[in-house]
Amino acid sequence: MNPNLTIEQHNINQNTDCYVIAEIGCNHQGDIEKAKSIITKAKQAGANAVKLQKRNNKNLFTQSMFDMPYINENSFGKTYGEHREFLELNKAEYIELQQHAEGLDITLFATPFDFESVDFLADLNMPAYKIASGDITNIPLIEYVAKLGKPLLVSTGGATLEDVKRAYEIIMPINPNLCILQCTSSYPAEPEDMNLNVINTYRDNFKDIIIGLSDHQNGIAMALVGYVLGARVIEKHFTINRGWKGTDQAFSLEFAGLEKLVRDLQRARSAMGNGIKSLTEKEKNPIFKLGKKIVAARTIETNTIITRNDLAIKSPGDGLAPYNLNSVIGKTTAKTFTIEEDIDLNYLK
Repeated sequence: MNPNLTIEQHNINQNTDCYVIAEIGCNHQGDIEKAKSIITKAKQAGANAVKLQKRNNKNLFTQSMFDMPYINENSFGKTYGEHREFLELNKAEYIELQQHAEGLDITLFATPFDFESVDFLADLNMPAYKIASGDITNIPLIEYVAKLGKPLLVSTGGATLEDVKRAYEIIMPINPNLCILQCTSSYPAEPEDMNLNVINTYRDNFKDIIIGLSDHQNGIAMALVGYVLGARVIEKHFTINRGWKGTDQAFSLEFAGLEKLVRDLQRARSAMGNGIKSLTEKEKNPIFKLGKKIVAARTIETNTIITRNDLAIKSPGDGLAPYNLNSVIGKTTAKTFTIEEDIDLNYLK
């Protein structure tokens, strides 16, 4: 089975290049010009899509959480609610970012964290949606988004396989254009915590959908491992300055990192090949020089029964391969072989 996922003009399957999502999140710091700059750089680096996050904070959080003091080096407000409100973009700003992304030919979509945000994004005709890891058990929200009929990516940090199966079973009858992302919800995620073999578990359990990886590790190596294991969607946090204020900046890729990731994922696809082991065109010359053949170790007269001492194994590898050695020993020559002459089975009997 070769599952398929389509996001706008991009068709994603096991035989296509990896679909790379640059997760902006709140790295724009609530500033639309910074958001535009990040989108532009993501496109230049080769990403297929950029993603934002949308919250209706006053309905999303309890009053006590909204009013919770939030004073730290990454805070944009005195309370957690003020901090989150500062980072939100309004509808006019979203429309402006959509137009900017469309002009660059890069897909822009978002993660809604609540029902009101789903409606907000639906009014903007978002081309795809993502469910955050924290909502993997929020079946009412998942079902609400699935009914929009748009491509749906579901992140699974902190989930059990039972949680993931539950979400899958709810979504698929409604909207089969689904991708499940392995994820470790720590920021950053250490390699030993990423459990990338879950990608194989997901591919075994959900054979009819694309599996991906939401990667919170510093660097690009684990994303490449994920691709080799079968992930065909990779999401990485992205910024244009890791020194900027914000909780996600420090583990986000900058331009050079994202560019290398896209390049190396494309190289990985090419390097995977077709699985058929054969001599390639570019191997022929090296193997000619490095390979071996059976030759006469000395002059062997006609009608001589060949012994091991009559034979030598030497380069280049353009003659009878050494695995034929035992087949040659004990044969009788039908001609004279001079020293270092190739042994030819046509002249043995």
